[in-house]
Amino acid sequence: MRSTLLTLVVSGLCALTSAAQTSAQKSSQPPQSPFTQRLHHIFESEWNYDMEQDPAFASELGDRRWNMRWEDVSLSAIRSRQQHYVALLEELKDFDRAQLSPADQLNLQLFQKKYEERLQWYRFHLYLVPVNQMDGIQSINQLSDALPFQSAKDYEDWTARMKAFPAYMEQTIALMRAGMREKMMLPKVIMSRVLPQVDSQIVTDPAKSPFYGPFKEFPQSFSSEDRARLQKAAQDAVRTDIIPSFQKFREFYEKEYLPACFDQVGIWQVPHGDQIYAYLVRRSTTTDLTPEQIHQIGLKEVERIHGEMLQVMQEVGFKGSLQDFFKFLRTDPQFYYKDPKDLFLAYEALAKSVDPKLVNLFRVLPRMPYGVEAIPAETAPTQTTAYYRQGAADGSRAGTYFVNLYKPETRPKWEMTALTLHEAVPGHHLQIALAMELGELPKFRRYGEYTAFVEGWGFYAESLGEDINMYRDPYAKFGELTYDMWRAVRLVVDTGMHSMHWDRQRAVNFFMQNAPKTELDITNEIDRYIAWPGQALACKIGQLKIKQLRARAAEDLGPAFDLKEFHNVVLGSGPVPLDILDQQVDAWIATQRPRMATR
Repeated sequence: MRSTLLTLVVSGLCALTSAAQTSAQKSSQPPQSPFTQRLHHIFESEWNYDMEQDPAFASELGDRRWNMRWEDVSLSAIRSRQQHYVALLEELKDFDRAQLSPADQLNLQLFQKKYEERLQWYRFHLYLVPVNQMDGIQSINQLSDALPFQSAKDYEDWTARMKAFPAYMEQTIALMRAGMREKMMLPKVIMSRVLPQVDSQIVTDPAKSPFYGPFKEFPQSFSSEDRARLQKAAQDAVRTDIIPSFQKFREFYEKEYLPACFDQVGIWQVPHGDQIYAYLVRRSTTTDLTPEQIHQIGLKEVERIHGEMLQVMQEVGFKGSLQDFFKFLRTDPQFYYKDPKDLFLAYEALAKSVDPKLVNLFRVLPRMPYGVEAIPAETAPTQTTAYYRQGAADGSRAGTYFVNLYKPETRPKWEMTALTLHEAVPGHHLQIALAMELGELPKFRRYGEYTAFVEGWGFYAESLGEDINMYRDPYAKFGELTYDMWRAVRLVVDTGMHSMHWDRQRAVNFFMQNAPKTELDITNEIDRYIAWPGQALACKIGQLKIKQLRARAAEDLGPAFDLKEFHNVVLGSGPVPLDILDQQVDAWIATQRPRMATR
């Protein structure tokens, strides 16, 4: 399924205005002091260090300096990076924050916190779990989908990466063996789902390898001789480097690794599991909430949303219980497409219908467009309903809204509006693209993320469908409530499994009882929470904070409250921890009060 580029019609004018304002601000700023220059030099040098250490991420952002390499994941390289970050944090202690501008005080605070959390990741040895059913070396070929292939060097770099793959695989297996020794592993029930992904990499014809995808098409400017040369080199690399590496990995994985994985679910089983989960909860939510507190928030939200669901059920005149309504929504053919192509076209049309309404919510829109694409077939059966991939920093690749077309009879129409608002616009694409275009911010802030902010914004964006009249159909409104319930359920089942020792079936049952999502989606979601402990908590906690701040601003400012200005404040500094966002909104409210008094 080819991508269709969806251009934000009004974004050009808004972006030009924004760019002009940024340029004027920069030209009026005083020269930086040596102290400030030193700080920004550290920001830039550490960004380059991180890009060199993580070449795949660099490539995704459009930084091609290390396009022929994989990350060095050997234990010695990991120890070296850990020592580097310890030295960096020592250097940051020398800075007198009083000599910095308020903006740089915040930059330094966030920069320091980023590396303190990274050291905790190393301290808990979480790097010893490099593979799960959601991502890992078995699906690293998907990186090629994010790369531009325009010159011979682009193709040669990918071939060089394939030839370097055996060393990358050896390092990954060594990490996993160390994880086996330390009992840093995941449960069998999800890790068994990796084997089919590995099998898809072991092909008899190199031209059918997922790694060979870029060589099936070339720019018209390439001669037939160059095409043949590049294709032969790629097929040789697949045959001699990729396939044997995966054959070796499969044997290790099936015979040694998978049998050693846990029979039960929950991170409580690993050494220091409760401490690790508490850390992951803090990292994901950017709060000090405990697993128990989050569990209780989830239960209260489930109860609240149930009440709203009953109102919609009554509105459509359904006779029966809420569970009966869930079954109706899961099974009635009117709510499903039979053909994946029709489902894809419907997603495209939905996305296009949102674009022109964005001017009612925002003063500034991103320059970068986005496209809609199908999730690759080889991973679609184990992937969630949709996800977003940010565009390249150099503008060479647009943002991408990926949608799952696997088994369209399990993808209900009533969830599509909320999903599109979340993953595309005004959700992830709009927020992430705007952050990338904040040129005055250091790169670690423009391209970094705080999950509670990013996912919280995506979830909050679903509710903006009310502001732009996207929920005219009560079933689409029920879809939004379903997604709201979905995130509330996450708080309960994630903490349930990882802190309270729930088994997988109990988590699935709780989900099924409280939301009409299909069993396939629910099972994939539960398995995602098992693979990424704590990550799923961020969405609801972030959404609740942004909604709380909007309500606070609306109450304090009354008729003077401007939704576009509120969104500008929330998005204008890029992703930040929720406590920082709270302070920024409060400061904005305080600046608006004197203006209200003069009206």
